[in-house]
Amino acid sequence: MRIRRGTEADLPRVHELIVELAVYERAPEEVTNTLADMRRDGFGPAPIFGFFVAETVEQGILGIALFYTAYSTWKGRMLYLEDLVVTEAARGTGIGRKLFDAVVAEARRTGAHRLKWQVLAWNEPAIGFYKRIGANLDPEWHNGNLTAADLQAYACDPAVEAAVAR
Repeated sequence: MRIRRGTEADLPRVHELIVELAVYERAPEEVTNTLADMRRDGFGPAPIFGFFVAETVEQGILGIALFYTAYSTWKGRMLYLEDLVVTEAARGTGIGRKLFDAVVAEARRTGAHRLKWQVLAWNEPAIGFYKRIGANLDPEWHNGNLTAADLQAYACDPAVEAAVAR
């Protein structure tokens, strides 16, 4: 098994793993991201995410860790781990830890002052994994979210929206 940076050619399998994760998280209908979106956003003129893959010669890609750079007003540059996915058959083999290690190494390489991620409150296997590696799981923060429909329905101040559009 080896860990390497993801390439554009990996995107079909990466998308399959994203869908597998959505099914596991009981929300398969929430995946609206497409391969075309991922090609543009990961390999276009202004890439906004990166990823690592875990693979074997025999089985191909068994897991991914997808991340992007974010910014903290208090700490500066940080890395956000959007998803760490290991296919169900390969869970418990150490692949998740190696993918997490790759993201930590990337955070160090890029000078990030923090690495952040989320885990669902009911996902006990993932919570156990993060506790075993010594991560801090902060119970004080709530997650904010506006969906695409919410964004369209939200009433912006017209003068502010016009200023942003310039």
